[in-house]
Amino acid sequence: MFALFRSRLTLPQPGSLFRLLRRMSATRRQRRALLRLDDALLRDIGQDPLSARAEAARPIWDVPTHWRL
Repeated sequence: MFALFRSRLTLPQPGSLFRLLRRMSATRRQRRALLRLDDALLRDIGQDPLSARAEAARPIWDVPTHWRL
């Protein structure tokens, strides 16, 4: 016996684009804030200037997988 399966079209949830834009904006803001920290503050959070600059230079869509929905 054969069964036919239809794939469901999944539509974006209402507001998901807005949430995505908000998260991207927050990511950009946080990464730019890293650039404003002096060396002592960076050491306090376990970072060095080179890694802070590297993090700040990442594109806003480049985030850890667990941040994504």
